[in-house]
Amino acid sequence: MSENTRLAAEVRTSFGKGAARKIRATDKIPAVIYGHGTAPRHVTLPGHETALLLRKKNVVLTLDIEGDEQLALVKDVQKDPVRQLIEHIDLIVIRKGEKVVVDVPVHLEGESFAGTIAMLEHTTLSVEAEATHIPENLVVSIEGLEEGAQIHAGQVALPKGTTLVTDPEALVVVVTVPQLDTTSDADGSADGAAAGEGAEAAEGGEAPAEAGSEAAE
Repeated sequence: MSENTRLAAEVRTSFGKGAARKIRATDKIPAVIYGHGTAPRHVTLPGHETALLLRKKNVVLTLDIEGDEQLALVKDVQKDPVRQLIEHIDLIVIRKGEKVVVDVPVHLEGESFAGTIAMLEHTTLSVEAEATHIPENLVVSIEGLEEGAQIHAGQVALPKGTTLVTDPEALVVVVTVPQLDTTSDADGSADGAAAGEGAEAAEGGEAPAEAGSEAAE
């Protein structure tokens, strides 16, 4: 289950790219909190602590905003495309007991039958769950599954209180046998044949030249 983790947040009063750069330079992250009809609240979060928490998806935070406690769900994380540093975070206001729709990672467990591979067609599934009890992942067992076996979204076991939003017929896992790549062999044979034909043609082309020489002599 996702952790309900406390972070100290500070109200942010300066805005713009320059202000955001200064905030990040002090190992803090600009963020905005919105939802439930409330006015957006701009805050800063401690950089290192927040980055550690965001290693998990769908993190629920208990923010201490200068003495005011607020539950919030991480909605979006914006990162620098090159350095992968967190530049900004969007948070949505949640309340205890409230249900939210989130995408939860699918985790494969076990090994399929010898000689086969399990292909994961959906890396996440959309579910509705209580905001403070979001599954960390959805475990799908592939132990002993043979070629042709399929698992659809509706067959994935969900924790109590969690319901599936993704189409139940959506294919999640399919078990197949890897196909050998014979392209190189086929190309090699074709190249060999072409080379042989070229050699024969070259040999055949030498005869008239020799005959011409004889005639000239």
